[in-house]
Amino acid sequence: MLRLIAPAVWCFLFVAGTCAAAEPAAFDVLLLNGTIHDGLGSAPVTGDVGITDGKIAALGDLKASPAGLKIDCQGLVICPGFIDLHNHSDTQIVAPLTRANVNYLLQGCTTIVTGNCGAGPVDAATYFDQIDAAGAGTNVAHLLPQGSLRDQILGPVNRLSTAAELETMRKLADKAMRDGVWGMSTGLIYIPGSYTPTEELQEVAKVVGKHGGFYASHIRNESKDLLSAIDEALKIGQASEARVHISHFKSSGPEAWGLIRQAAAQIEAARKAGQIVTADQYPYIASSTSLEAMVVPTWAREGGNAGMQKRLNDPAETAKIREAVLQDLKLRGTEAPIRLARYAPQPRWVGKSLHEIADLEKREMIEIVLEICRNGGAAAVSFGMHEDDVRYAMQLPWVATASDGRAYLPGADKPHPRSYGTFSRKIGYYSIQHATLPLAAAIRSSTGLPAEILGWTDRGSLKAGMIADVTVFNPQEFRDQATYDDPHRYSAGVKYVFVNGQPAVYQGQPTGALAGRAIRRKSPLPAAGSGG
Repeated sequence: MLRLIAPAVWCFLFVAGTCAAAEPAAFDVLLLNGTIHDGLGSAPVTGDVGITDGKIAALGDLKASPAGLKIDCQGLVICPGFIDLHNHSDTQIVAPLTRANVNYLLQGCTTIVTGNCGAGPVDAATYFDQIDAAGAGTNVAHLLPQGSLRDQILGPVNRLSTAAELETMRKLADKAMRDGVWGMSTGLIYIPGSYTPTEELQEVAKVVGKHGGFYASHIRNESKDLLSAIDEALKIGQASEARVHISHFKSSGPEAWGLIRQAAAQIEAARKAGQIVTADQYPYIASSTSLEAMVVPTWAREGGNAGMQKRLNDPAETAKIREAVLQDLKLRGTEAPIRLARYAPQPRWVGKSLHEIADLEKREMIEIVLEICRNGGAAAVSFGMHEDDVRYAMQLPWVATASDGRAYLPGADKPHPRSYGTFSRKIGYYSIQHATLPLAAAIRSSTGLPAEILGWTDRGSLKAGMIADVTVFNPQEFRDQATYDDPHRYSAGVKYVFVNGQPAVYQGQPTGALAGRAIRRKSPLPAAGSGG
């Protein structure tokens, strides 16, 4: 007697050439009658998805199967849970008030990747243990943040590392890879990442490449020097043999509009030559970071806030800073305004552009900027991209969707709406409403492609045996609702989300489950000193 298991349909018994139907398998959860997108870009099919023991047990016609919970998904899309490759919830995902990560669950996200832009925990083992100790709303993968690593060894200073310091960084990178990070990130407009020469980045990235990790970079320039910045990332990948990933791919500022097409051609030439290069993008025309990182040159920020304050108290240094900031503001012009997202000393400025604040206060814009810097800085939103460039980038098959946001609770600040609406905007607004790209492609950019970039084989697609990170949404309702003026608005249209097989969103409401866990990479190399 031979029992054959067809995971997509039924079990059958074959006895002496006679086929007799066996009892169908029972499921913990059965999603019925949905439009199934597998996350790989395939054409959708109508069918059912069975979940058992935290995994996808079967797909197909499963209506006769018993299940603990049956959910009718008629008219709904069933797809893999979305994977946010670029997230900044390093602090929030282990904090009691925000670890549920509701603003991402209600976009359909089941996994976030932290440690981006070179900032975050260097001690990955402790960070992972913190996540697992209390759980999280979503799964969490992590990258080694190069800026935090360098700051830990050298401090926020502009100098070359010594041979001993470089070796220490390489050893810490090796430990992080063995502890389970998936690669290394850089933030080369932030200090101290901006002070790191290419050669040092290559040396640390070699450790990452040796372990099979990838190099993700907020590159040195996303404006008129975009092409040279991408070239540096490609060279780091070539020297280290690490896969290269360009974070929040864009051409920012009016002087750079349209340049993204040349950057894409540059990346595609590298891909054609055999180098593995990918990117991610958030579907908005505005970016967000600190005001200082936007407009104050890196030399003026050496030493962190204390170093900048010292320079701002020196008339000669202040004059130099003033001139550099004025030049930056001139280049941005009125076409690329900056508005404040968070600034405690003047709450009434929050949500207003620098132009509007200057008019309100009847002062020069440069004086407003310098005052903010003297008071410790502010979070800001910069409207620097062109809509045509945004639409162009999202159609590239090697560009994934990623938010560059973080877990939030609604408050008085006015952050970038991407923390609440990235995935619903990409899929609901751009794909479903405006047909900028096919729905299957938009879903792949949020599921199968990021899983491929990370090197995952057990998440990111709907197949039997995969971990049950699953999102179910109504395509007619799935839209972002967060705006720049009203950013703390949850996305609409997500009906169900399962994280590791557990319901995190049920009938459109978060359940409070903390089923997310740390996703650790298993190093293919033997432990240090093992001699293997």
